Amino acid sequence: MKRIGEPWVAGRPYRDRIGVYGLLVGWDGRLLCVFQEGEDESEMQLPGGGIDPGEQPIRALHREVREETGWRIGAVRRFAAFQSYTWLWDYRYWSRKVHLIYLARAIHALGPPLEAGHTPHWLTPEEALNLLDVPGDREMVRSALARGMI
Repeated sequence: MKRIGEPWVAGRPYRDRIGVYGLLVGWDGRLLCVFQEGEDESEMQLPGGGIDPGEQPIRALHREVREETGWRIGAVRRFAAFQSYTWLWDYRYWSRKVHLIYLARAIHALGPPLEAGHTPHWLTPEEALNLLDVPGDREMVRSALARGMI
């Protein structure tokens, strides 16, 4: 699986974490992204997160998008996958993160985000390339643009 970002470091105690993330396209072609404000770090990112035990990936994506943005999504399809080796500041451990990326349509707002510290933002793909903090998120936007999918 393709790695994006920092390399694996020998002797570092990584925990595997599988997550789902969405390239969420609105009717005007903008992407629904989320600004996550944390105690230690804040970032603009694609909506998504970890898959709960026993949860299916697409169900997890719907849940994560609702929690982080307040939106309902549809027309979900698998787009790509990559891995990264990173410090998860909100969980306080090193992780080999597997990012399952889905392309989906943002259907409508159901209400405000359910998770504190999350603010949805609509960005053009070009703005997303400049504002997304996660290198893999930017690469997924680049790839979708190059393939004419957004």
